[in-house]
Amino acid sequence: QVQVAESGGGLVQAGGSLRLSCVVSGRIFGSYAMAWFRQAPGKEREFVATINWYGDRTLYADSVKGRFTISRDNAGNTAPLEMNGLKLEDTAVYYCAATKAGLNIATLASGYEYWGQGTQVTVSS
Repeated sequence: QVQVAESGGGLVQAGGSLRLSCVVSGRIFGSYAMAWFRQAPGKEREFVATINWYGDRTLYADSVKGRFTISRDNAGNTAPLEMNGLKLEDTAVYYCAATKAGLNIATLASGYEYWGQGTQVTVSS
């Protein structure tokens, strides 16, 4: 069984920064890609960023490009999301996801088999 766990959410003022952590544990073998999605109240879950197993391919949603950075540490099975220049519209529950298709970078939620429970990020004015 594979577990995905996020942490690091909280309340931050607009323009501030926050670092989300994601840890993958359990029986996941081989390479896997990881991603972050988010879901704001009343909206569908949307893609934020993804990174492949080797960490040499990343992809970002246009809305966060230049402000958010995804990285990974395969030794520690982590994929943090560094968020800078936060805006009110970044308020959402942020989910970390993983897929065994490690070389791919997918932007659809259906491309990921394993999900965390989410962590709330609230940006205030």
